Amino acid sequence: MSLANGRTYLAIPGPSVMPDRVLAAMQRPAPNIYAGELIDLTQGIFGDLRELAGTRDHAAIYIANGHGAWEAANANLFSRGDTALVAITGRFGQGWTASATAVGVKVETLDFGLKSPADPDRIEAALRADKDGRIRAVMVTHVDTATSVRNDIPAIRAAIDAAGHPALLAVDAVASLGCDPMRMDGWGVDVLLAASQKGLMTPPGLAFLWFSERARAATAKADLKTPYWDWEPRANPAEYYQHFCGTAPTHHLFALAEALKMLLREEGLEAAWARHATLSRAVWAAFDAWGQGGDIRLNVPDPAARGASVTAARIGGGGAGQLRAWCEAEAGVTLGIGLGMAEPDSPAYGDFLRVAHMGHVNAHMTLGVLAVMEAGLRALGIPHGAGALDAAAEVVARA
Repeated sequence: MSLANGRTYLAIPGPSVMPDRVLAAMQRPAPNIYAGELIDLTQGIFGDLRELAGTRDHAAIYIANGHGAWEAANANLFSRGDTALVAITGRFGQGWTASATAVGVKVETLDFGLKSPADPDRIEAALRADKDGRIRAVMVTHVDTATSVRNDIPAIRAAIDAAGHPALLAVDAVASLGCDPMRMDGWGVDVLLAASQKGLMTPPGLAFLWFSERARAATAKADLKTPYWDWEPRANPAEYYQHFCGTAPTHHLFALAEALKMLLREEGLEAAWARHATLSRAVWAAFDAWGQGGDIRLNVPDPAARGASVTAARIGGGGAGQLRAWCEAEAGVTLGIGLGMAEPDSPAYGDFLRVAHMGHVNAHMTLGVLAVMEAGLRALGIPHGAGALDAAAEVVARA
């Protein structure tokens, strides 16, 4: 007998759970795209996006996903033959590297593995070795969605400054924005990118780029820009349609406006960060307890280096894959695959999973996921320690 009938729950790191209010905001006829309500709504969205990122500078919206945000950043940052330094802490650092390489950027990489954050000292050393100033930008994920590693962005900015290097700092915040603290101006980030389908609780389809005045000036002559990807008319349009290089993504804008209202005006950004921090600690407490009696562990050993939006973990002997299948079939909960931790044809592929706690999530959602996982571990006979649900509940109770 399956207990999955009823409302299912998607605990994967994007698309995240979308509020009913956000979905309802889209259920309306198409608006006038030349004048009226939509124009005013869009201007409010741009103001909210600046507040969200912690910047007073420029913001651009693209009809794209996170991969599109990479391409937008690449196109505006670089000319053909320019060099980038990429700090890799998982699959998405690798992905941004491949994206840049494919359009003609020379990429130097510093790979920090799958469990540890980027080391600012190594970044500083690489920049000091760049005597000719070839490196135009240092690129890094804030939180890598695959590994759940969170990088220390202020420390990386400090490393660039300590090296006395003119490189711009570009940060992929697709998995972290709205979940982990982000202070673009305060941290010295020159280019920030994100997408709609994770912490912003909006359907996939919108990508965002924020860029400083310094980045705007430094890249004014970048020759990878094309009419579609050029951030200048999108951020500073002469006419409304230039925000989107054509027809506006009208219904996504209605959804995004509602999501930003919930996040910034009703809950408040600081409160949202605190909520994500508490829910992530509850998940970590459960895994720590399970790991006391079985081959179960969190991917990132250091809690200070874990993102608050997603948790990557290992359950050995194929246990993660078995648990994922049981949770979906028997309880209606879908957990994330262990992306980038092992090749799909490797026996170890089934050892990894991810639990998302990003966006429109609260205590009963997260505790419910953990309870289902506990039931699955028992049903499947996977060895695990006791007290996981008590440990998670204690974190919530003391928040």
